[in-house]
Formats: sequence, structure tokens, C-alpha cells
Amino acid sequence: MSRLVVAGILLVSVVLLLQGNHFSGEPLAAEADFTEARARMVREQLVAPGRGITNPRVLAVMAKVPRHEFVSVGLRAQAYGDHALPIGYEQTISQPFIVAFMTEKLDPKPTDRVLEIGTGSGYQAAVLAELVNQVYTVEIVEPLARRAEANLKRLGYTNVTVKAGDGYKGWPEAAPFDAVIVTCAPDHVPRPLVDQLKEGGRMIIPVGGVGAQELYILRKTAGTVVTHAVLPVRFVPMTGKKGADATR
Repeated sequence: MSRLVVAGILLVSVVLLLQGNHFSGEPLAAEADFTEARARMVREQLVAPGRGITNPRVLAVMAKVPRHEFVSVGLRAQAYGDHALPIGYEQTISQPFIVAFMTEKLDPKPTDRVLEIGTGSGYQAAVLAELVNQVYTVEIVEPLARRAEANLKRLGYTNVTVKAGDGYKGWPEAAPFDAVIVTCAPDHVPRPLVDQLKEGGRMIIPVGGVGAQELYILRKTAGTVVTHAVLPVRFVPMTGKKGADATR
């Protein structure tokens, strides 16, 4: 083999090696950018004055869970912005602050079994999965349920079970739950969700019509429910059964 051919082979090998490094480096650079974006989100949106998220477990999880994996590719650059984003079917992924606020107020424990109503993108379920033993999540829009289930599995969340169905009814087969989190707004607190709470359990839920919603925390104590409002909010409406029973 001539020296010229050998030199040519070596040159091609070097070029291919450099190209390989270039292309393999792009995802690493992108992941580094997203990691920094999450850290900035925590600093500027969660612990900043006026926001006041303080639970160290919640803050650590918000800095870890890849929110950009739960939105479309075209919206990933906006994934860590201080706002909600559309996920299709007239639904949204909530603002990071709201996710952190609701999670902190729910007071999740490592041994908890939690029911989520309104899976949406699956992001809130992923946050909870890092903090509790088991998450059961119900989504009424079946294509969203299937997409969230696929994303959660792809990202390794083995302690989340997704069901397509009417969240108003909860998940009686898996009850009772230590906590319930609702990410869509009914016009009253669904009685089935209260019934599926354990004694001493807590629920966080937005209640009200468009433009007049409040986020409530409920605690079930000695068979009674103690409720107080914590924040005015704006969520998509609950689209399941509108029963006549109410707990306010």
C-alpha cells in the first residue's frame, strides 16, 4: 500500500473521529444547557422573593426532573420559562412555580401513595414520583394519557401508574390514598375524591369557574374535612362528571 493511500486513510479516520466527537457532543451540550436552565428556574422562579418555595426535597426534584422532555420539540427552548405551555387537546403543562407550590403544599412523604387527577403531560406525576412511594394518575383525554405513560416509562419512572378515565370518579380500586392532587378545576370538590382519602390525608385542588378559581388545601380529620384557600389560580376546567354532591 502506498504512503499516499495510507495518508488518505488516516486523514479520513481523523475527519470521521472529529465528526463523531462533534455530533456526540451536541446532545451533551444541550443537556448541560437544560441543566443550567433548571438551576436558573429554581433560583429565579421558586426561591426568589415573592415566590418562597422552601422545601429542600421539592427544590431538589424541580432541579432534577427534565421538564423539556414533557413538551413538544418545538417548545423545548421555552420549557423552563415562567409560564404554562400548550400540550395539545386544549390542555397545558402548568407553570413551574405552580407545580412546585402545589407539591410543597401537598407535603409529600416517601411512603405516600398519591392520586393525581389530570395527568396532562406527565410532568407533575414525574415530580411526585421522585418524592413518594407510588403515584396513580388519571387523564380523561386518552391520547394524552398514552403519551404521558410512554414518556414516564421512557424516563424510567416505574412507580407511576397511568389510567385513561374520568378523574371526577378518582381511582376506587387503588384507594385509599395518603394524598390527592388535582390539576384541573371542577366547580366543587368531588365527593369520590374525598371518600378515597385516608384518615389524616390531604388534598390540593383548584375550584371554581374560569376567572374565579381558588386553590384549596383539604385535610380529612376524624371523618370531617377542613378546607382553606391558599392561592388564586387559573386552571383548565375539569371535563368529567359534574355531580350534584359537593364538599366546600
